[in-house]
Amino acid sequence: MELTDEAIARVERDDRVINAICVPDFDRARAAARAADAARARGEDRPLLGIPVTVKESYDVAGLPTTWGMPQHRGHLPAEDAVQVSRLKAAGAVVLGKTNVPLGLQDIQSYNELYGTTTNPWDHARTSGGSSGGSAAALASGFGALSIGSDLAGSLRTPAHFCGVYAHKPTLGLVASRGMVAPAEPAWPVDLDLAVVGPMARTARDLALLLDVMAGPDPLTYGVAHRLVLPPARHERLCDFRVLVLDEHPLLPTGSAVREGVHRVAAALADGGARVERHSPLLPDLTEAATLYMQLLISSSVARFPIDSYEQLRARVAGLSADDRSLEAVRLRAMVSSHRDWMRADNRRELHRHLWRQLFAEFDAVVCPITPTPAFPHDHHPNPLERRIDIDGAAYPYFDQLVWAGLATMPGLPATAVPAGRSSEGLPVGVQIVGPMFEDRTPLRLAELLEQRLGGFLAPR
Repeated sequence: MELTDEAIARVERDDRVINAICVPDFDRARAAARAADAARARGEDRPLLGIPVTVKESYDVAGLPTTWGMPQHRGHLPAEDAVQVSRLKAAGAVVLGKTNVPLGLQDIQSYNELYGTTTNPWDHARTSGGSSGGSAAALASGFGALSIGSDLAGSLRTPAHFCGVYAHKPTLGLVASRGMVAPAEPAWPVDLDLAVVGPMARTARDLALLLDVMAGPDPLTYGVAHRLVLPPARHERLCDFRVLVLDEHPLLPTGSAVREGVHRVAAALADGGARVERHSPLLPDLTEAATLYMQLLISSSVARFPIDSYEQLRARVAGLSADDRSLEAVRLRAMVSSHRDWMRADNRRELHRHLWRQLFAEFDAVVCPITPTPAFPHDHHPNPLERRIDIDGAAYPYFDQLVWAGLATMPGLPATAVPAGRSSEGLPVGVQIVGPMFEDRTPLRLAELLEQRLGGFLAPR
């Protein structure tokens, strides 16, 4: 009960400025905490018994609104918990409430008309990231020990990087997502193409603990008893790891603050005796990888566009030069792509998956940026396509910063976001550790070992 009371007191004291908890559920949290105390007194021992947690607003929680930040759904009250909320509760967790998201989960920031703007606990003038920005800000602020979010375009990893916490994007298909669904759609078990749901925490070990609670397919599809058994981490000691470190992308520069963070991680790996390489001919082509990711991401996200908007897009795409291979042009073309175009991109994705398997025969993990900069100032320009991201004084298209997130998302690989120090402005900087498919324990273990050398999470000052 004390942990829950302390977490609620922090929210009531500090969240007016942070605005991370958009749907508090304190009465039921206190009741759950009392029940957890009683269970402990009876000798029960569940993985998260009595631990206060938060849940991204996009998950269904029975009796609480699920809106995805869309005003037209402010009255949508699901009757059942999402499968992951059920697993949290079965593990004994105390759900404090739901955390803020961007409109429709489609931004690298977390703000909407219903719940307002979530700020970064390190600098309130900057974003906490998106779309799991409320969860990352809550963790950094001490509003619960754990949170669950989702990731399609870095939505777990980017907020963790911006707020200085940990997150893990699981292997595609490892964690059931039923009930993490837009309010206009039924909560059925589905096989998502790129998106995953996953854990967030303040320590690497807690991250692994929460993944164990979440992992496994949907019982409606595979039966209650069916569980995936993940292989153990490839190594236990840092000196046994073989790591490829990347800090440059052919389509987008890496800002100095993030580059320095990558270098700090590389130095910690080398000091611990790991084999560290900076280049490998086995690495899949990063330009094609980013192009495929944008094609797969955008073509799926625009499937519900109104017909008149679609026709306007077709006219805009027709005006593009045939020689324009920029990511902006790739995204525009993807908005009006055909099923044949998608199949072609999907086939190329399978080639990249094969190339990653070959790379992971020689390396255990890849360390690289999550985005090219630390948290950026709030930018609520109504047309995201006209926004720009500042990288060391030069402006680039806003959504180009997704290229690093797509490195793991496009082939469905696991990736763990870990803190990697601070920028010269005092902002958190994180990196991601990408691992082999269904070997999630390998990047998670490497995250634990790096935490011992780099210090991990620090509370905002």
